Amino acid sequence: MAVVDYYFFGISPFTYLGHKVLLDAAAKHGAQINYKPVNLMTLWAQSGAVPPGQRPPVRQRYRIVELQRAAEMRGLPINTAPKHFPVDASLADQAVIALVEAGHNPADYMQKVFEGVWVEDRDLSDRDVVAQILADCGFDAETILERAGSDEIAAIRAGNSEEAVAADAVGVPAYVLNGEVFWGQDRIEYLEQALKTGRQPYKA
Repeated sequence: MAVVDYYFFGISPFTYLGHKVLLDAAAKHGAQINYKPVNLMTLWAQSGAVPPGQRPPVRQRYRIVELQRAAEMRGLPINTAPKHFPVDASLADQAVIALVEAGHNPADYMQKVFEGVWVEDRDLSDRDVVAQILADCGFDAETILERAGSDEIAAIRAGNSEEAVAADAVGVPAYVLNGEVFWGQDRIEYLEQALKTGRQPYKA
């Protein structure tokens, strides 16, 4: 079975826009997904990227256009100026690790986290907001959040970030198959082709 390492950041709009497409591609080709939340700042420190607000105005404007294009193509709603962005969503992300550790599939929870920012104007830095999303997905929110806030889970997220850097992930979302990185929701089609053909990974 093919295995895809899925590196993501909970408040990334492009992760939101690619999430369902990735799940569909993996299901179609019988691939397993390893869910790996990261600290995007760790990746950007290596790739030379900076937060949107620190980019030149021309790049900021183009990003907004790209978000609208991708949302239209994916058939998804998006608010390009959410009220609670950027915020520290590390607890929401670390809850994914806790869910997987407990034997749960975090995919639906992740979708609701992404929608929380980019559709519903929810504050993912608020523990109560994250708890409500977990509860809405049928999980024991307090148990999951207690584990998600532990030093051990934080260390796993930090390790994921270093793994992503080692795989040459420029940013998020990044999908790694057999050591080959596919960066961006607009590269899922490339990933799906690699899954379909079973080809050998390309290397630099």
